Amino acid sequence: MRPRAISVKPLNDYKLLVTFSNNEIKIFDVKPYLEYKQFNNLKNISIFNTVKISGLSIEWIDGTDICPDELYNNSVTVS
Repeated sequence: MRPRAISVKPLNDYKLLVTFSNNEIKIFDVKPYLEYKQFNNLKNISIFNTVKISGLSIEWIDGTDICPDELYNNSVTVS
């Protein structure tokens, strides 16, 4: 079973600090996604900073979300 996000904190430079249910803490870089139309609103730092836990993953106030597998598999473990 894939770990789910249980905590998320926006960081500088469009990165997120995510804690998963298996106690892993990872950083997810949102910058590469900003070039896609569905993520354009996140360029506004006020919207980016509204990130919260939603179900198995994360979501922003405008409804933008990240697939749980994408979030976990494309994050870098904090050592």
